[in-house]
Parts: sequence; structure tokens; C-alpha cells
Amino acid sequence: MNSANAVTSNVLDEMFTLADFEAAAPRRMSSMAWEYLSSGAADETTLRWNRESFDKIKLNPRVLKDVSSLDTRVGVFGQTLAFPIILAPVGLQRLYHPDGEIAAVKGAAQANATYLISSYSTTPLEDIASATDGQKWMQIYLQPDREFTRDVVQRAEAGGVKAFCVTVDLPVIGVRNRMDRARFAVPPEMSCPHMMENFTGSPITWADVEWLRSITKLPVILKGILNPDDAELAVKNGLDGIIVSNHGARDLDTTPATIEALPRVAERVDDRITVLMDGGIRRGTDVLKALALGAKAVLIGRPFCFGLAAGGADGVAKVTDILRCEFEKAMALTGRTSIASIDGSVIWTD
Repeated sequence: MNSANAVTSNVLDEMFTLADFEAAAPRRMSSMAWEYLSSGAADETTLRWNRESFDKIKLNPRVLKDVSSLDTRVGVFGQTLAFPIILAPVGLQRLYHPDGEIAAVKGAAQANATYLISSYSTTPLEDIASATDGQKWMQIYLQPDREFTRDVVQRAEAGGVKAFCVTVDLPVIGVRNRMDRARFAVPPEMSCPHMMENFTGSPITWADVEWLRSITKLPVILKGILNPDDAELAVKNGLDGIIVSNHGARDLDTTPATIEALPRVAERVDDRITVLMDGGIRRGTDVLKALALGAKAVLIGRPFCFGLAAGGADGVAKVTDILRCEFEKAMALTGRTSIASIDGSVIWTD
């Protein structure tokens, strides 16, 4: 082991929680990068709610159950996930580690997790796709130039991605005061090969989503659903799934926390399509609560980037492994042995 790897290994040995990685990450990136990664919209009220709302939900444990064997596998979109934790699309990962998306996707593969390639990646998707044999999806911004978007879609399909995730909650970029104060700008040595220049938002409609569905046979998932009426429209328009998300609380402040929106959306969808969620996941108990309230799986964004900053691929893998281990313990301690056994009765009601 060379000295750099030894240092990284020693640092990771002292990491036991996702919070440990979050504390270490700002020391390993520029202040501008940290402000971009960690900040939320405006007064960051929703950013706080995303986390605090999980802590207000109580668990309802059962005892004297045989939990000697746990099955965390879950089926989504014709695929099997080893456990219900996906690495969300996060842009500009070379801001956090020199190897950026390559290190992140390798870490995901080490942990046997699905990796969602961001349209704002700083690495060509072909390089990301060929870096590992792990399962990958692709996040898409539908851009004004449809031929540009078509080319990205076709390249992603050729690279073996298994689903497309369309961001639908960014018609304009929201108020991001912390980023403005940090004078955030993409460093000149970085480029985003899957985005057109001067991107100011993706003001798309259902017609644009239908166009995407017309050019691919892969599952199409809408990311950024909070309102049950939009979830109903996703069902009626033939989408394969939705992600309950407020964009990491980065764009419209004072929207509800995603864990608060999730039950209403899941109730309206009523298992007609797959519901996923992101936002605020920091503990294995959070994963359990999300599944109990209607999600099939969750996505994590900032946490794996904290791991990327702290330890590259190994850091990403360890963050994912910690969360998976905590989730398994939470299952056992509430008497649940499979994903199918996790339902609303896991939640304590006053």
C-alpha cells in the first residue's frame, strides 16, 4: 500500500457514521465546492426540514421474531437491487475528488449499489459506463436542442444504462444565496459534456416527457414529484416510476420535506407505478421509515459525495456499506426480515 492509500485507509478507519464523513468532507475540498454541495435554497428551511422530519417519526419495534436471516432485495423496473439504496445523480463530482465520477461509480460497484449518472457529470458517460460492470441509470435534463438530448440518450443506451431519470422540478434555477456569496462557477478546467452551455433550467412539459418515451424503450422515471396530482398524471401518462424529491432542497424553499410528502404521493399512486424518494437520508432508520411510508427504495446524494471527498471510491463504498448495515439492523430490531414485510405498522402512531 502506498502512503496516499495508507492515509486514506487510516482516515476511513475513523469513520463510523455518515455524519463523520460530512464533518471530514469540507477539509478536503475548496470552500466554493463545499458551498455548492452542502447548501440549499434561500433560507434553507426545507433543507433543515428534510433532516428534522425524519427525526420526528417514531419506530414501532416488535420482539421475539426470528431475524436470523434478512432479505434486502427489492425489484424495481424489472431489475433486482441487492438493497433499496441508490446513489443519486449529483453534478460536478470532480469538485470533490480528482477522480470524480469514475471514483464514485467504482465505489458504488464495490458496495453493489446502483449508480445514477448525472447529466452534469464532469466525465463522459462512456468512461463512467466502462469503469465498472455495476448497474447504472442515467439522469436526463431535457434540453431545448432535442437532437443534443437524443444523442445523450443513445450514448447512454449504448453504454448499458438500465433506466432514465428525468428531472422535472427545475424549470428555472432557484434562489441559491450561499452559492452566490461563494461566487460559485464551474472551474475552467472542468466541462460537462452532456449539457449545453448557459443552462438556466429545464422548462419542460408532459409533451417533452412523451417525446423522451418515444425514443427509448428503457424505463422512464420522473424525479421531482411532491404533489399527488402530479403523481396521478405520471400514472395516467404511462411513466414507469417517480421519485418524490424537492431537489435536495436546492431550488424552492419552504416546500415540505420529502418524507412528509411521500405518504400522500404513495397513497395516490396506490402501487400502480414505482415510487422512490430522496432527501435527508442519513441513517438506516431513515431508509426503513421511507419504505414503511411507501417508497420502494431511496436515493442518497450528498452523503456519498462526502465519502467521495474523504476517501475516493473506498469512501463512497464505506458510506453505502454503513447505511446498508444500519438499515439491516433497523429491520432486525423492528422484527422485519424482508422488504415486503416493511409496512406502515413499522411506524409508531400516537
